[in-house]
Order: sequence, then structure tokens, then C-alpha cells
Amino acid sequence: MAENMTAAAAAAEALAKPKKKASPAAQKLKDIVAQSYADAWEAKKRGEPVGWSTSKFPCEIYAAFGLSVVYPENLAAAVAAQHDGERMCGIAEDMGYDADLCAYERINLALAHGHETTASKHFPQPDFVLCCNNGCNCFTKWYETVARIRNVPIVMLDVPYHNQKGASPAQVKYMQAQFWDCIHQLEEITGKKFDQKKFDEACAVANENSRLWHKVCDYCQYEPSPLSGFDLFNHMADMICCRCNPEVGEAFKMLIEEYEENIKNGESTLPFKENYRIMLEGIPCWPHLKNLFKPLKENGVNVTAVVYAPAFGFEYKDFDEMCQVYCKTAGAVCIEEGTEWRKELCEDNKVDGILVHYNSSCQAWSGYMPEMQRRWQKELGVPVATFDGDQADPRNFSMANYETRAQGLVEAMAERKAAKEAGKEA
Repeated sequence: MAENMTAAAAAAEALAKPKKKASPAAQKLKDIVAQSYADAWEAKKRGEPVGWSTSKFPCEIYAAFGLSVVYPENLAAAVAAQHDGERMCGIAEDMGYDADLCAYERINLALAHGHETTASKHFPQPDFVLCCNNGCNCFTKWYETVARIRNVPIVMLDVPYHNQKGASPAQVKYMQAQFWDCIHQLEEITGKKFDQKKFDEACAVANENSRLWHKVCDYCQYEPSPLSGFDLFNHMADMICCRCNPEVGEAFKMLIEEYEENIKNGESTLPFKENYRIMLEGIPCWPHLKNLFKPLKENGVNVTAVVYAPAFGFEYKDFDEMCQVYCKTAGAVCIEEGTEWRKELCEDNKVDGILVHYNSSCQAWSGYMPEMQRRWQKELGVPVATFDGDQADPRNFSMANYETRAQGLVEAMAERKAAKEAGKEA
């Protein structure tokens, strides 16, 4: 009883504590995403087709048709952050879907079957689905299943896995053919004609937004950083949902101004002094973001490098290069290229250690982490710690395990720092 009272008091105190007001840029970015969902509902009410899309499907294609599209992955992350992921995953499992499936997928399949969530009021059911498997190999069956459940057409863009660095000319040619096939399919589905001018405009906006987004992410390179790496997890929703929206670029410019001001004044969005800098590898545990942050805050650890957030920026000069960059995503490249990216990121962002999330929902991503970990320790000479978790299913995360691993990483970084200060490498 006393424990319950203590917990209740703590909860009441947390609720009574005023929330930190979002900066003008952060609020604008949040509002843009919210408006994109409102626009989708309005399109639905007007009788226009609304689509569901994987996060790295080329948005430039449907932008050329003026179509409204929403993103199940973004919704699933929101559901998880609102602590409704376990219930939705359970609903999917009760219908016969395996518990080993991606939690995003389980949440989305439950929604496709008509089960509501706290966030689903912002998410209309699809009239078509757009699938590109450059993010994950489970997307294909996931979106095929959604299309079957909702009895709607599916537009598939297949990206071959890279077994060597870079996209080959054959892969680019293969992608180009598929781009035009997707366009023809959308013409049939919507009854609209492809608009080359709108496509070119969408490409220009998406490119500029990607450039600005990468610039935002690069501010983590400063010492101390003018931002917390956790901020990037919040802001990347705009690059998933609204990459072709010019307002996103304006908001990023505001964000850049805020970071420049932080640098000038020696300030940061990080609410504590930065003692250590780490790379957080993998998709965050959305149901446990506060828990992830807690031991880092207590030890002055800032996340200054993430792979997940900047991966949603796509920069290119022409159509050929566009096809190349959509092939070159974290889920579609070989381990050599993936390791090289992360190594460069760690070096540029001056990390003292690496914290790896072994994500039970993303086995393809987590599967090559042990080999990457071995290479990081050998080539970078920084300590690496791992923890088990899940991007959306809270049942796969243990706070005790995470705290132990995070504390072990802090101790290893402190030892290495002390050795360097003493004039010798740990």
C-alpha cells in the first residue's frame, strides 16, 4: 500500500511539473507533421484517394500527383510513445500474427483490421499502399498483407540488397524502370496524369530539405553540442512525413538559427553539462525514451551521433543519382559500407563510446551488430555497450538491464579518459 502511495505521489508530482515549452522551430516542425495528417483526413472527406507509405518510398513520385500519403511507421512510433504499443501488439498476436514480427508491423496490422488507438484518429485507412523495401526486408509482406486486408492496390518498389559498396549501373537501371512503372500504376489508380513540373519542384524541395536536415544533424559535431541527440529523434518525423513540403525547410532554417545562437551563448538544448559523447546505435525504444535518457543524464552523457535520424535525408543532382541514393539506405547496404558510415560518424562527432540497441523488432539491423561492434572496438578504440529492447513493444525492455549496461559504458569511458589524461591510451 505504501509503495502504491509513493508511486501515486511521484506520478502526481510529475504531472504537476510544468512541461518545458518547445522552441519556435521545434513547435513549427511538430505543427507541420500534425497538419499533414489533418490534410490527409480532409482529402479523404473530399473523396480523394489517400495512401499509406513506407518511410523511404520516394515521396517525389506521389508529390507529382498531389496525393495525400501517411506513414504507418511514424504512427506506430507515436502509438508506442503514448504507451499503447503493447495493447496493439497483443491484438495482432491474438489474431494470429507472430510475436516475432516487427512491433511497428503488428501495431499497423491491428490498425488495418480496424482496431483504434489513441493516435489512429489522425490516420485514415488507405485507398492504396506504397511499398519500398530499402528500409527493411519485412516491408514487402507487411504491405502486401495490409493491401489484402483493406482490398486496395499496392505499388511496389524493389531495391536490391548491396553485396558491395555503392549501387551498380545495373541496379540503377533496374530502379529507373521501376520508378516509371510506379508512376504508371499511380496514373491508373488515381486517374491523374503524372506532372513532370510538379515532380521537378518536389525533387528541388526534397533536396533542399535533405540538405538542411543534414546540416541540422551536423551541429552535434560541436563541442559541447548545442543540442541533445534525442532532439533529432523528434524532428526527423518531418523528413519522414513531409520531405516535399517547403515549410519544413523554413523550420529547419529556424532550428539552425537557434543552434547558432546556442553556440554563440555557450548554451544547449541538453539540460546538463556534457561530460561524455556517445553514438546511440539503432532505432530508439519509443515507449522508454525517458528511461533511456535517465542514466545518461545522471552521468553527463550526450548522444552526439545517431545513424537513424540523418538516414531520412536524400540528396541528389539528377534522376540517375536519385535512384542511387534511394538504393543507399541503412537497410539496403552491405556490412562494409554500413560500418564505414558509422565509423566516419563517430569520428566526425567525436564520440567517447557507443551504446548499441539490440532491437528485437529489427532483427535484420541487429543481426550484424556483433561484427560491427568488433570492428568499432578495433578501429575506433572506444568502449561499446549493448542492451536489449524494442522500438515499440515495451515487453522486450528491462530498465535494470539497461541501467547496468549504461553504467558500465560510463565507467569504461571514464577509465579511458583518465588514461588519456595520464598520457596513455586505455
